[in-house]
Amino acid sequence: MTDLVIRALDASDVSLFDTLPDPLDARTAHRATRHRPEWKRVALREGRVVARGAWWGGPDDGEPLVLNWFDVAEGEQEAGAELLRSAPWQVEVEMNLPAGWREDPSLRAAADTRFAALRAAGHQLLVERHLYRWTPGHGLPERPGRLVFTPEPDDAVFLDALRRIHSATLDAHALAAIEQGGVEQAAREELDFFNWCPSPREWWQIARTPDGDPVGIHIPAHNPSGPCVAFVGVLPHQRGHGYAYDLLAECTHLLVEHGAEFVAGATDRGNFPMAAQFARAGYPVVRERLNFRPSDAVQGIR
Repeated sequence: MTDLVIRALDASDVSLFDTLPDPLDARTAHRATRHRPEWKRVALREGRVVARGAWWGGPDDGEPLVLNWFDVAEGEQEAGAELLRSAPWQVEVEMNLPAGWREDPSLRAAADTRFAALRAAGHQLLVERHLYRWTPGHGLPERPGRLVFTPEPDDAVFLDALRRIHSATLDAHALAAIEQGGVEQAAREELDFFNWCPSPREWWQIARTPDGDPVGIHIPAHNPSGPCVAFVGVLPHQRGHGYAYDLLAECTHLLVEHGAEFVAGATDRGNFPMAAQFARAGYPVVRERLNFRPSDAVQGIR
């Protein structure tokens, strides 16, 4: 094979990024995502793009938080791996795939090519996730009326709830944080994310029974791509009553009351209880996401 050239793009040649075919329809997945030209990199062979990556972060972030667009031409897995190895940012990779990709041979083949490049670069799978998108056509989920929702200005109250919620969690990212730094780290990472979202702090709510017993929290938010369910969590001693649905329904209503025309959500594929509540609330799975981490990060949480 001819020599491989890997380089960053800028505003003058960013259109080069779009010359590689897009069989996994990443463009649709990122219709509301803003990628900075200088955070895009391509691998070229004889002037033709054979691998590409677009790193992403919020508008105020000085460095990317994730790589969420990664494509590799068939037979060019090593080029894709070298694109990753040579990048200045070694961060988590989000592979966003069409729903049902496993059952479509062409989509499965395209995904497997990318997975092979990721593994060749030393990345390991952390978790598979469902991505949801509620729209008004699905109808607002009914509010059961079992809980009382109130705002809470003290971050310490949410931090305490997060510690308790993550003391018994199915969430892979939280479990990774716990492996690395305990429940305290998992709770603080969630709180940092809530504060990072560019939406009003007063939207955060505590849920209680009519008698005042805390049940859990929900965080309606806007991330840079739009309105989303940032977090729904039920305290361990309150589980088994389906309260996650109540929290999710209230979160959806609050976002719609503040003008949301859609609401995004996500949960781990193995979190069957939460997936069931998304389905009950009228949230269809629109895509799937596989999160990969550089091997050093994975080894660091073991």
